[in-house]
Amino acid sequence: MTKEDIKKTIVETVYEVAPEHEGEEIPENENLQESLEIDSYDFLNLLTALADKLGVEVPEEDYGKVDTLEHMVEYFAEHMKNR
Repeated sequence: MTKEDIKKTIVETVYEVAPEHEGEEIPENENLQESLEIDSYDFLNLLTALADKLGVEVPEEDYGKVDTLEHMVEYFAEHMKNR
């Protein structure tokens, strides 16, 4: 899976978790929770859905490493490569 595929999956999953943002461009370098105004529960739902789709679970100690779209893409790409 390419980084572009991973990014597409993340964006689609953001729209599933926060459908009120569907069609909006997701900023790549801004904190997702802040820019989309989603709470920690929705952020956890996003990470859970991504774990199901991409096969990579994000442990709580790594939440700070997946705070932006760009960081999420890098994190999942790196961890998918190591599987």
